Amino acid sequence: MSLQRIFDDLLAAYGPQHWWPGDTPFEVMVGAILTQNTAWGNVEKAIANLKENNALSAEAIDACEHDRLAAWLKPSGYFNIKAIRLQNYCRWYLAQGGFEALSQRPTGELRHGLLSVNGVGPETADDMLLYAFERPVFVIDAYTRRLFSRLGLVDEKLGYEALRSFFETALPADVALFNEYHALIVRHAKEACRKRPLCEPCPLGPACPGAG
Repeated sequence: MSLQRIFDDLLAAYGPQHWWPGDTPFEVMVGAILTQNTAWGNVEKAIANLKENNALSAEAIDACEHDRLAAWLKPSGYFNIKAIRLQNYCRWYLAQGGFEALSQRPTGELRHGLLSVNGVGPETADDMLLYAFERPVFVIDAYTRRLFSRLGLVDEKLGYEALRSFFETALPADVALFNEYHALIVRHAKEACRKRPLCEPCPLGPACPGAG
């Protein structure tokens, strides 16, 4: 079963997902950091706290006292660590000239810079690249690994970069496609391809070797 066919079947089953939630590219970047190890609903509460306190900007976050920032981020979990990571990112972001300057960089160079920030790993960097900078980078997460290993298309133990290359090589380099595909994977993994899969209603069931 091709990756394009899987996308088509998921899109037919769930419809467009309209990701990523965020009013500005910077808000998307903040969300990418805060969503580490937590549900998106918790991130929304933390971002709402930043907005209510006029602190949803790189300058405000950089200047904020740690304890105050951590308190605003508390709904997202691991708030002390995330406060440090968010300030690390904002200081780097400002030092690089902000969004306009970073947008001029080639994708590989920009990705390398994002990964240089303490607290920004491959998945977080790729979230930013795809959803904030609109670069054709395929985001790999636990849901992607689970779904495509069950379909027999990848080894579950395949490394992040090899798995990302698998998708980017097999699909056209299309930001809209990568955006929608990732969102559909997340939707499907939550509704059907769970840790204990619900195979009966699965739109991919006929093609899945592990379907019960």
